Amino acid sequence: MLADFEPKGEVARAYQVYRHAIGAAKDDLLYEEPDERFNLDVRRSRSRDFMFVASVSHTTTEVRFLPASDPFATPALVQAREAGHEYYVDHRGGLFYIRTNSTGRNFRLVTAPVWSPRKENWTEVVPHRDDVMLLDIDLFANHLVRHEREGGLPQIVVRDLRNRQERKLPVPEPDYELRPYHNEDWDPPSLRVEYQSPVTPRSEYDVDFASAEWKLVKRDPVLNYDPGRYEVERVWSIARDGTRVPVAVVHAKGAARDGKAPLFLYAYGAYGFPYPDTFDSRRFSLIDRGVTFAIAHIRGGGELGKKWHDQGRMMNKMNTFTDFVASAEYLVAQRYTSKDRLAITGGSAGGLLMGAVTNMRPDLFKTVVTYVPFVDVINTMLDETLPLTVPEFEEWGNPKKPDEYRYIKQYSPYDNVGAKAYPIMLVRSSYNDSQVMYWEPAKYVAKLRSLKTDSNPLLFKINMDPAGHGGMSGRYDRLKDVAYDYAFILEQLVGLQQIAQPAHPQMEPEGTRQLGID
Repeated sequence: MLADFEPKGEVARAYQVYRHAIGAAKDDLLYEEPDERFNLDVRRSRSRDFMFVASVSHTTTEVRFLPASDPFATPALVQAREAGHEYYVDHRGGLFYIRTNSTGRNFRLVTAPVWSPRKENWTEVVPHRDDVMLLDIDLFANHLVRHEREGGLPQIVVRDLRNRQERKLPVPEPDYELRPYHNEDWDPPSLRVEYQSPVTPRSEYDVDFASAEWKLVKRDPVLNYDPGRYEVERVWSIARDGTRVPVAVVHAKGAARDGKAPLFLYAYGAYGFPYPDTFDSRRFSLIDRGVTFAIAHIRGGGELGKKWHDQGRMMNKMNTFTDFVASAEYLVAQRYTSKDRLAITGGSAGGLLMGAVTNMRPDLFKTVVTYVPFVDVINTMLDETLPLTVPEFEEWGNPKKPDEYRYIKQYSPYDNVGAKAYPIMLVRSSYNDSQVMYWEPAKYVAKLRSLKTDSNPLLFKINMDPAGHGGMSGRYDRLKDVAYDYAFILEQLVGLQQIAQPAHPQMEPEGTRQLGID
């Protein structure tokens, strides 16, 4: 059996699943999802015993299943959809393991008999916890692996299902990204994980289920990179309502905290997406020239669980912007940088963030770089022919509803451009972007140019060659985009004379540095 998705007209939504018999002239429609807020997802359990068809919106799910051994079976329902109830299903033995938010936003884990998986037959395995987000699970013949977030950082917990003993995998750095990697076997001796940090290249490890020993399998090579030259910090800014907001800070080891260093601050803060603190070798072109790089994990993302998302979406979206302002003010107050040396950046929903905070606090930033920015929120969310509009009523709100219209109007960047001085700005877009249409940043820039009272540069650069929401698509063309942006940033923050040469001598190759995980 092959499952397939059919796009509905011009709308990029997976809404149909077909069953294909090898050699058959016609495919059979297995299931169709009529609600435009939902997309369909199809997968097979690692046990290889079941197929799952999940209807998924931003806030609600509904799962159907059928035996993989009988592809002509009618999909059976696990639990009927309820507004706001998300649940996800996996299989082992005679049980379904179900990750559900039925008793709390951060999810718990329950089991149900395969023959009767409805909610009344659920048995709790891992309870809901206010301070721990249960992100996902991986089931194996003898082990249950939980992927969680605690204190804003990812954790992996391994439970032996034979004796119920469990251990949390240790990590050696204050800020990092850790996740289960490709684990296709049903009964493996070890768990493959992916580990990296802002200063440690992406690495793959096998963690032995019996001994918990970490074995390095592969590390991405980075030419002329010496990790000993850099360090990562994890600090916390304080939002205006007292909420603590985590910030990752990367700089040259021993860099002075005297307020003189230029700093490049990034954030996203939307869709409940926990932005990962990963390794990016390109950043060191800035760091080697004295720039500090930082990521603010503001509300609207998922770094501290579902509540972190809830507190930064819909009628709480202003928290996203005030969290970012508080993070920037914290970095200035702690003398990581100063206002006249601070550049900020974000793309797509992060471009919305850039537009909102630039309207709110144009005095706080020297330079703003924004990519494919979602800046005309009201007009875009009124156009239901666009592929993302209807599903995202649950993220931004529906401006056809008066209360939601008034709230969106408070922060929509295009609607709040005013006659005042703005920072130096670079706005980037792509002619072929199917998610944020090119005219959205174009009209935003036009309005800025007509109203702003300063003489600061305002550049609008649109890719006319093949390029989409993620920029240019060629393997090396993307580097040209980065080089352009970094040259712009460095010219504003450190001056042309320092762009050509990094601040330190030629680095030695990385060699065989280990992480030191016990």
